[in-house]
Amino acid sequence: MKSLKVCFVGIGSIARRHIRNLRTVCSERGIELRVDAVRRSAGADRKDDELGLGKVYTGFDEIDSEYDAVFITNPTEYHIESLKNTMKYGRNFFIEKPVSSVNQIEEAENLRLKEDAVYYVACPLRYNAVIRYVKENVDFGKVISIRSISSSYLPEWRPGTDYRQTYSASKKLGGGVSIDLIHEWDYLTFLTGMPRKVFHLCGKKSALEIDSEDYAVYIAEYADKIVELHLDYFGRKTIRQIMVLTDEDTICGDLVNSRIEFMKTGKILDFQEMRDDYQIRELEYFLDMIEGRVKSDSDIAHAVKVLKLTQGRI
Repeated sequence: MKSLKVCFVGIGSIARRHIRNLRTVCSERGIELRVDAVRRSAGADRKDDELGLGKVYTGFDEIDSEYDAVFITNPTEYHIESLKNTMKYGRNFFIEKPVSSVNQIEEAENLRLKEDAVYYVACPLRYNAVIRYVKENVDFGKVISIRSISSSYLPEWRPGTDYRQTYSASKKLGGGVSIDLIHEWDYLTFLTGMPRKVFHLCGKKSALEIDSEDYAVYIAEYADKIVELHLDYFGRKTIRQIMVLTDEDTICGDLVNSRIEFMKTGKILDFQEMRDDYQIRELEYFLDMIEGRVKSDSDIAHAVKVLKLTQGRI
């Protein structure tokens, strides 16, 4: 691949990160990159200068070009609409998680897709050093139980932004921990596959001024193991961990501090990884998909299954 022409639908914080990281990946691979965008206002936020955007469309009907890849990075509620409106302009698609809002699951399942296109739904924690180590080095035939937690304080997620005005605070816009923190269920199914049964509780218990759920708790049963998952928006100290209990040791993976501790032997692995490290690996994998080197392991069909799982459905 000598050149790459992409179009981003939505230029929020995650899109900015992807654009910055995509420039790094393309520079390292000697690929000439062009980035266009669809957004509400062509003149919004002059910080866009540093993104080096080419064309900026203010509506889908203005698009006048074909793209090697379209990145759907606007709020969850608009993913399906955006995908439909850009289908004829894109050869491949990178869709931010989750693939759709909960009330659009059936629509996502019945999308008419191009047979020769790559459809990839973002799942960056699969490329996190802790998760990769667990995937590649743990014998899951010896795993009895897995406990996973993601706890953090929503008002501190986006500095300088009123959390009450974000999509996370709005159930209508696809907010709520069960789908906002869908990363956990994605990496758990990446490690262990789909459970055969799941029990689910969710709701709102904190004083946060939101109408979406601020906690979700799951117990999932597999043929040979049990998985427990806790998600919340109200933890004042960020915790993102996975604990794998085997018949030989208890392995604690800390995704925030990028380290693994073996509780019985005392062995510690420190990966010293930053967020951009694994998100760059994800983009590298996406480009490999486009070039036909690997197949998408997180296509729309799989993403729909994971989204159903967040709702306690198998």
